[in-house]
Amino acid sequence: MQFTKNTSKGKPFGAGKILIKIILVIFVLFLGVFIIDKIDLPSPSKKIEKIISNENFKTIK
Repeated sequence: MQFTKNTSKGKPFGAGKILIKIILVIFVLFLGVFIIDKIDLPSPSKKIEKIISNENFKTIK
């Protein structure tokens, strides 16, 4: 039987790695929302109104 040397220290920081990944994902999402908010999208300058006559409405009981 051959013995192998285990050079890794185990997984005492497994939860720490997950926590770092979660924080990184939240930061990337926050940064994405911030950048999208800064984009100036064109909006209509004219207010759109449509007048609907009262004759077309029907009362449903």
